[in-house]
Amino acid sequence: MQTVTYSQVQALVVQLPVQKLPVAYRLLVDLGKSDVQAPSPQQDFMLLPITERRRLMAEQTQRMLAHYKETAAERQAWQAGDFVAAVIEYE
Repeated sequence: MQTVTYSQVQALVVQLPVQKLPVAYRLLVDLGKSDVQAPSPQQDFMLLPITERRRLMAEQTQRMLAHYKETAAERQAWQAGDFVAAVIEYE
């Protein structure tokens, strides 16, 4: 990730419409507070090189594909059916 300078951030803030300044301010305050906290898993993921992110996503895709294949019959059973009859029986 490329280093961002204070002047670059300031140049962006100066371009914001006045109505958006409170949102930008709250975001910057929250970011300033979060420095003392550990980064979230999402932030850690985004800091990885793109090749590593793609590898991890490919692995997750394969796991989810296997899961959906294994549970296809169960999912079809609860997704199919006569919803109107089920409502009538409930009443």
